[in-house]
Amino acid sequence: MAGGTLRLICPNLKCKAVLSVPSNARGKDVACRQCGMRIKIPRPKAASAIPPTTPPAAAPPATDAAGDKPAA
Repeated sequence: MAGGTLRLICPNLKCKAVLSVPSNARGKDVACRQCGMRIKIPRPKAASAIPPTTPPAAAPPATDAAGDKPAA
């Protein structure tokens, strides 16, 4: 998400403003423009923690020892 923007909601229960901050603000504190509350923008998760976007390959059909498909 480099170069994009992050959208989050102010955690102040009396404000709840939708904030739009640049993605380079990750790991920094920003102030809500409506109420002034300081908000820590979370850092991105490690790339290894992100699950793959492609589904796993389907398993091949079961066969018997002779290579024939068993009767259903």
